[in-house]
Amino acid sequence: MDATGTRYDVIVIGVGGMGSATAAHLADRGCDVLGLERYDVPHSMGSSHGITRIIRRAYYEQPSYIPLIERAYELWDDLADETGRDVIHRTGSIDAGPPDNVVFEGSLRSCEEHDIPHEVLTSAEVTERFPGYDLPAGYKALYQPDGGFVVPEQAIVGYVETAQAAGAEVRARERVLEWEPTADEGVRVETDRGTYEAGNMVLAAGAWNYKFTDALEGLAVPERQVLGWFQPDRPSTFEPENFPVWNLKVPEGRFYGLPIYDVPGFKIGKYHHRDEQVDPDDYEREPNPEDERLLREVTENHFTDAAGPTMRLATCMFTNSPDEHFILDTLPEHPQVAVGAGFSGHGFKFASVIGEILADLAVDGDTDYPVNMFRLDRFDA
Repeated sequence: MDATGTRYDVIVIGVGGMGSATAAHLADRGCDVLGLERYDVPHSMGSSHGITRIIRRAYYEQPSYIPLIERAYELWDDLADETGRDVIHRTGSIDAGPPDNVVFEGSLRSCEEHDIPHEVLTSAEVTERFPGYDLPAGYKALYQPDGGFVVPEQAIVGYVETAQAAGAEVRARERVLEWEPTADEGVRVETDRGTYEAGNMVLAAGAWNYKFTDALEGLAVPERQVLGWFQPDRPSTFEPENFPVWNLKVPEGRFYGLPIYDVPGFKIGKYHHRDEQVDPDDYEREPNPEDERLLREVTENHFTDAAGPTMRLATCMFTNSPDEHFILDTLPEHPQVAVGAGFSGHGFKFASVIGEILADLAVDGDTDYPVNMFRLDRFDA
């Protein structure tokens, strides 16, 4: 317990994108919440950073995500209104590739199934409307006007401030060492500064989640990811009002990118960058020339006017589940512990609603949201 002997209703381990939203939703329900963050709030050691993060209504990964993304949009707008922070920006989104590829075909299917406004464009039509693009001939693109980006650092700060205003306690620079169930079916958490107890707990520690429970061993695997920012020859072409966020499948792989915002440069990343599974406590954090070459090559080929000097390179981490779908559940042997994990490089856009789901799981043990496809038992076979 802390110095005052407080027993919390819920302890949230990790106060990044998912954890900050969870703490805010719990506090808003009147719960006594303790958030424990190993690093700063916000920080750049995990997955919840990078200046801008894509949000899109067209969802080629699986149409079942659409109800969650619709709610996520509502909650991001609410956070922006409540805090006055520039949390979400709408630029439109482009999902492009060969006509039979999942990036285009899956995005089109999700829009058709859920009546989401969209346009289908040829490569030439994309370039005519948005001159920063130079897609291969014969490619198809789905344009969706509500796509855009969330500003992760502003989002985390906004949710932490919201949680604190509702009475939550958030402690940064405090590393969780271990936890254990208590005799009354609560939890006891030991950190490098103290010991705390609560009736329930949420694991929202990103790439470190698997270190806190055997139930995630092999199911939430950290992967090194690198992002690049290159200075365009014509910066105005790549400003948010002229350049939608994008996902693109090309022979070099599956890539994503965003317009210039807040720091110099057009932003680009490759899904599963160089397929490097890592220990989040021991991996190559400094980007290297091979990382830069991989990102620059695709920029030169498909966003030619953006391939100027390198402005910035940064590492982050994906945490991949075997099927690349989320893990949202309570632990089988410890139902007082909810877990959000395995977001597989496409989770941050959902952080606002995932916080609501994890709050449901922590307080009620279940949620009304459609999360059956995210349960742990899908891996039992």
